Amino acid sequence: MLISEIEIDIRFSETDAMGVVWHGNYLKFFEDGREAFGKEFGLEYLTIFGHGYFTPIVKSEIDHKAPVHYGQVIKVITKYIPSKAAKIMFEYEVINISTGELCAVGKTMQVFLEKESRTLELLTPDFYRIWKENNNI
Repeated sequence: MLISEIEIDIRFSETDAMGVVWHGNYLKFFEDGREAFGKEFGLEYLTIFGHGYFTPIVKSEIDHKAPVHYGQVIKVITKYIPSKAAKIMFEYEVINISTGELCAVGKTMQVFLEKESRTLELLTPDFYRIWKENNNI
């Protein structure tokens, strides 16, 4: 199983008037997690783009469990979910390091769009198939 972790300091601009992280920022935290995962495991956005594909998010889910406040530190755990289909799926946990609480869980699903035609790739691209083989997936 491929798992990546990143720590994020909560900035004032990420909170609402109550000093609580605004719910929409969790998708940004998930993206931070995906970028950290890509760097760690060789599946960066620019690498995918270099192979001729975009990978837009087509589905996202977030369950909020506990608040996070300005000045606290979170850990985003990003777990790759294998699939036989031509898609990239991740699960996330957001843990408040300051309190030890699980604050959110979520999932995202990305598909492959051919860069030039913007058409959906129904078959697993060769570079992604090789990446999966190299990572024993």
